[in-house]
Amino acid sequence: MNFLRSKAATFRSSAGLFVAPVLLVAAFVAFNPVRAADSDMASRHYQQHCASCHGANRLGGSGPALLPENLARLRKEEALEVIREGRVATQMPAFGAALKADEIAALGALIYTPVVPAPKWSEADIRASRIQHVDPATLAAKPVFDADPMNLFVVVEGGDHHVSVLDGDKLESIHRFASRLALHGGPKFTKDGRFVFFGSRDGWVTKYDLWNLKVVAEVRAGINTRNVAVSPDGRHVAVANYLPHTLVLLDGDLNLLKSIDVTDREGKRSSRVSAVYEATPRNAFVAALKDVPEVWEISYDPTAEEIPTGYVHDYQYREGAFVRGYLNPRRTELAQVLDDFFFTQDYSTVLGASREGVGQVVNLDVRRKIADLPLDGMPHLGSGITWEWQGRRVMASTNLKAAEVTVIDLEDWSVVKRIPTRGPGFFLRSHENSRYAFVDSMMSRDAKHILQVIDKQTLEIVRELKAPPGQTLAHVEFTRDGRYALASLWEMDGALIVYDAQTLEEVKRLPMKKPVGKYNVWNKTMREEGTSH
Repeated sequence: MNFLRSKAATFRSSAGLFVAPVLLVAAFVAFNPVRAADSDMASRHYQQHCASCHGANRLGGSGPALLPENLARLRKEEALEVIREGRVATQMPAFGAALKADEIAALGALIYTPVVPAPKWSEADIRASRIQHVDPATLAAKPVFDADPMNLFVVVEGGDHHVSVLDGDKLESIHRFASRLALHGGPKFTKDGRFVFFGSRDGWVTKYDLWNLKVVAEVRAGINTRNVAVSPDGRHVAVANYLPHTLVLLDGDLNLLKSIDVTDREGKRSSRVSAVYEATPRNAFVAALKDVPEVWEISYDPTAEEIPTGYVHDYQYREGAFVRGYLNPRRTELAQVLDDFFFTQDYSTVLGASREGVGQVVNLDVRRKIADLPLDGMPHLGSGITWEWQGRRVMASTNLKAAEVTVIDLEDWSVVKRIPTRGPGFFLRSHENSRYAFVDSMMSRDAKHILQVIDKQTLEIVRELKAPPGQTLAHVEFTRDGRYALASLWEMDGALIVYDAQTLEEVKRLPMKKPVGKYNVWNKTMREEGTSH
């Protein structure tokens, strides 16, 4: 059984593209306890129908891993339907005629049952998984197209697991290629805009050459992955894993540098890595740990200062224990965990929050919390943006539970205003050349089809842009110059809707298969204030 197999899945020679499908993910609704007899039956059917693609141990193969951690958002009913009916235009067959209802139910229960003991993904596994698709020596040193390479958009189409490359001037697609399924955490670009790195939910990291429009290399860095981060020169890549509990560091060609087991300082408590981001002025990656109240800073500068590992009697005379500063974690210990965070403009400070909504301001230089954040609900700080307001720099964030956008003064960390919205939202986007910020309400059942437009100076909602009720309209990204704002009609037969960023009128639509996100090269590499970093 090739479960949820992508239409895009292909197998070619070692010199060509190989795309392993990955699972659609979503929140799990608990299955009822499984009887031993049902479990034995499910195991037999799994080995007969599923193991050839998904691995005998459910860790994945040509198909994705079938583990609870990788089925994070797939509803029980949807999983059973896919097993029963397959997926149209994909290589996932239907088993409704071959298996009885109780056998399908048992298979569904099996894939949501944790593997005990928890599966491992070792350094040897990482090295063995690496695929070199193209010889870098054969790649041209300039773009093979006429479009401005810094005004390209990379559009992740989740509907059929492809990525489209869009000309941001003509607002037309120039290329489309098959991707790993369930790309997550946003693609990351090198500063010159040539290479982009994608991370998938089941641990695959893909290096893509935007100038040559080719997949260069891939490696599986984990079993369940949150996101990736890349140094501006493209020489270092960091991968945040939920399973196993590791932070994996790769070189720019996706060769393994090291895999760090993530534990607290004493090595007693293990943790998932909830997010890792790159901080250019610090020549470092910064990671938040989901289960341990620490923030890690990992320098990718080979000359980084050594890190003390215990009490130091005298720094001048090196009287103490130290480890190399390069690619080792420098810890900031806290009272509360940070699930996600936002950098200030100079990257000296992070604003973070736990899943319970406990907000805190952490200075990375003094390595401690310096203030509390008065946030409610579940702020989505990783999607925060900044702008100048009445002579002050402010930051604004959506909220996954509360129907508001919270605007915070970055000087004294006070709340400037809570802007009521139609419902809890995920994405907030703007551009320094635009007066407006766009916010969705995609976490709301009744208002997910509505984008609201905020005037950044009056801090008021001035316009609503609507899709048909029941559909999802979300994730705005601007062109390089801020003239146009592109929104995702997040449906299987969806589209990118292009709006004039001044008049807020629709300009055109580009049909897409569930365009879950779009990312402009210039805005991302230049760290434009209106987009997440």
